[in-house]
Amino acid sequence: MNIKKNDKVKVLAGKDKGAEGTVIRSLPAKQRVVVEKVNMVTKAMHPTQANPQGGLTHVEAPIHVSNVALVCPKCNKATRVSVKRVDGKKIRVCKKCGADID
Repeated sequence: MNIKKNDKVKVLAGKDKGAEGTVIRSLPAKQRVVVEKVNMVTKAMHPTQANPQGGLTHVEAPIHVSNVALVCPKCNKATRVSVKRVDGKKIRVCKKCGADID
């Protein structure tokens, strides 16, 4: 997966197509990411000490990584990512403008 936590991404498919947000959590084993304010679902919560009222809450559900594209910080466009090695370290590179993302 070329998308990591705190990356800015754009949704390419699904009910939130066109939305942009930051990645809250990355789930590489399931190839999914949780994006801020995208794919909101209603979840029933039992009363707890932290939430004594309980009831319905809105939370972000994971979305498949193929349905999002990384937004390049330099050119501000949704782009694919290539990887190049510099001094033995992997660096993500924007395919459109060639700028380093990391």
